[in-house]
Amino acid sequence: MVSRKVKVGNLILGGGAPVRVQSMTNTRTKNVEKTVAQIKALEKLGCELIRCGIPDMESALALKAIKKKIHIPLVADIHYDYRLALEAMKAGADKIRINPGNIGSEEKVKAIIEEAKNRAVAIRVGVNSGSLKQNVKYVLTEKCENERANKMVASLMEHIIFFEKNTFKDIVVSLKASDVPTTIEAYKLFSKYRDYPLHIGVTEAGTELSGTIKSAAGLGILLYQGLGDTLRISLTAAPEKEIYVAYRLLSDLNLRHRGVEIISCPTCARTEIDVIKLAHSVEKMTMQTDKYMKVAVMGCSVNGPGEAREADIGVAGGRGIGLIFKKGKIIKKVPKEKLLKEFEKEFKKALKEK
Repeated sequence: MVSRKVKVGNLILGGGAPVRVQSMTNTRTKNVEKTVAQIKALEKLGCELIRCGIPDMESALALKAIKKKIHIPLVADIHYDYRLALEAMKAGADKIRINPGNIGSEEKVKAIIEEAKNRAVAIRVGVNSGSLKQNVKYVLTEKCENERANKMVASLMEHIIFFEKNTFKDIVVSLKASDVPTTIEAYKLFSKYRDYPLHIGVTEAGTELSGTIKSAAGLGILLYQGLGDTLRISLTAAPEKEIYVAYRLLSDLNLRHRGVEIISCPTCARTEIDVIKLAHSVEKMTMQTDKYMKVAVMGCSVNGPGEAREADIGVAGGRGIGLIFKKGKIIKKVPKEKLLKEFEKEFKKALKEK
């Protein structure tokens, strides 16, 4: 599905543009120095939009100083108080994220819409399964078997129609649930009603491990079906981890390639090297590389250069030695204790050749 284009700062969402990767700061937004430092670190990893929580007026006012010091579009996350949204837009936010259901009266939502129109600011209209609008009157003409997903879409459609009646269409939508099936069905169902760009994610997904698995399951299915224009991997972890997981997911689906793709074998009785420790060391070493490369870490000669011949560079265990290879051809044999250090040298050479 090709969605309509919506401009967020200097970035286009939808309309066939690449799936954009975003994250959210976990600093106090009013602490400008720490917030800017975190955003710049995320920029280096490939973050393309950044969202900041705006719990109070001091945070909204701080966006002006933050905006001047960063290089990617800035999104203000607003709940409950419409005045925070107005102030955030005045301070330079490129997009506002609201759940109209908790903003209050239609007059308050309309005030946000008018300010967004005047300042050419996009709005993400988001509904979460745990905070749906009460007494929804919109009746779906088409439903799915998941009743929670139906309620989410009906609630969102009621908001969307209000925005459209107020001649506003610079909209990005999100329909997040904390479980995978509801999230998938909600996005699929909504896509039958409107073509606004989709911000996809599984809300409150969990810790680094469980959240990665849950997000990959839900977002992988959506992306494979052509649904999703921007995403956030929501993890109870450092925001940097979210960016890394997002690009790995997009790379594995052959949608976008950035950074190193690690190919590593499972351990077995044949391994002649501590492949688990080595794989983690190689991953840590290469994590901040922005160029796309395939790197293999293999435990023995069986799963060594031959099976990893598509890798740009790799390492494998051998009897008493370690092997370093490129495109399946062994280029160096070194003692196991020097393998990681020698691999790092060869990796840097291969990086320059890219």
